[in-house]
Amino acid sequence: MGTVVDDDASVEFHAFFERHYAELSRLAHLLTGEADTADDLAADALLALWHRWDRVRAADHPAAYARGVVANLARTRIRSAVRERRRIALFWSPREERIENPDVPGVVDVQEALRRLPFRKRACVVLRHAFDLSEKDTALALGISVGTVKSQTSKGMTELQRLLGTREVPRQVHAAVAATAGGKTAGSVRKRPGGATGRNR
Repeated sequence: MGTVVDDDASVEFHAFFERHYAELSRLAHLLTGEADTADDLAADALLALWHRWDRVRAADHPAAYARGVVANLARTRIRSAVRERRRIALFWSPREERIENPDVPGVVDVQEALRRLPFRKRACVVLRHAFDLSEKDTALALGISVGTVKSQTSKGMTELQRLLGTREVPRQVHAAVAATAGGKTAGSVRKRPGGATGRNR
């Protein structure tokens, strides 16, 4: 009987991986600004989820739990980068791109502006406006209250409007995640299994 349960858990986890890996990688990219390591951070998050899969599979919102793990890993990575001054350049390393889409420079500007936001504001803006999560789901993912989500999102959007000089920030942020999904605008990321958009309402 135990083998059957283990097999079921393995199948469930594989399906979860297929559905959410790409989404978690995009989230890691937008939260850290590190396109080259987003896949690895998402993989680390999923490995952590596998080790506690019994708890995750029993949760009311497994996807929100996963986003929370990615957010925590991203926060830890950023703090480490701040402490180690030699790694600050890795926060966001602009590199020359083969610009085939005239919107690419604008997307890079949005990603750079996101990098300047404090982490919590950035996370709220990304989850609400790039991943289209509800305020409740964003709160679940970050382990904060809905009121805090509203406040941090509003303040973050105001700062982005100031940095970008436009009021069309929601559309631009959404375009940034679309560009990330299409090819990691600020750097290419290895393709892994799972191409779902990961929108879970």
